[in-house]
Amino acid sequence: MAEPLVVDGEYLKEVEKARRDLRALISSKNCAPIMLRLAWHDAGTYDVNTKTGGPNGSIRNEHELGHGANSGLKIAISLCEEVKSKHPKITYADLYQLAGVVAVEVTGGPTIDFVPGRKDSLESPEEGRLPDAKQGVSHLKDIFYRMGLSDKDIVALSGGHTLGKAHPDRSGFDGPWTSEPLKFDNSYFVELLKGESEGLLKLPTDIALLDDPAFRGYVELYAKDEDAFFKDYAESHKKLSELGFSPVRSSNKEFAKSSVIIAQSAVGVAVAAAVVILSYFYEVHRKTK
Repeated sequence: MAEPLVVDGEYLKEVEKARRDLRALISSKNCAPIMLRLAWHDAGTYDVNTKTGGPNGSIRNEHELGHGANSGLKIAISLCEEVKSKHPKITYADLYQLAGVVAVEVTGGPTIDFVPGRKDSLESPEEGRLPDAKQGVSHLKDIFYRMGLSDKDIVALSGGHTLGKAHPDRSGFDGPWTSEPLKFDNSYFVELLKGESEGLLKLPTDIALLDDPAFRGYVELYAKDEDAFFKDYAESHKKLSELGFSPVRSSNKEFAKSSVIIAQSAVGVAVAAAVVILSYFYEVHRKTK
């Protein structure tokens, strides 16, 4: 993959503005599931051996968007164009991965560290690199190991099915995995261990997580410990979003400076909010005296 972009202060500011716009867009359109799927499908084509594919924005190319596994994702691409038009400096590669991070965040999931700097590519990988929902354990391992990911990553990332539902016209399957498909939690694993539940979906690739002892151990852990799932999911999602991408961070003084400014502004907002709340309680207390 090409060398990462030089991420300066201006680029970082645009990223933060795009993040805010994505929050508003995803919240208002209830499109978190398809945004997460877009990020996943752009990144999930990575091949660790050939160093091809990965989160490089190539999914927007008509050829790749036409792959069977990407059916329906034109909707997400179009929604992202609304944000891209306001922030043209941001690469599609960064935008799609940021959309996935925000989708998890606004639905109550863990905060995922996002480092910008991905370059766009016009080269699409061949079809067949993404998981086939009709397959089992060996297929899952083949696909994820090819990306350079682990058994833990396989199970943690499968937990993303807590969001959304399958559509017959896209995958041939129908229905949600959980009873609250717009809430990011550990219910995917809870439902998986329950067995068949009326109205809820379990794909062959979901059931495969119970068939392999290494997978099943993580399923059982995540079903009983949501904090453990959130921690591992955040780590695995970050790995997925950075496949083949080496962020330049510490050597970039502008990046460090802007990161401090962003952090300080976040603290400033929190302090201001606290002052407002304390002032309110003071007024209420004063009036009740």
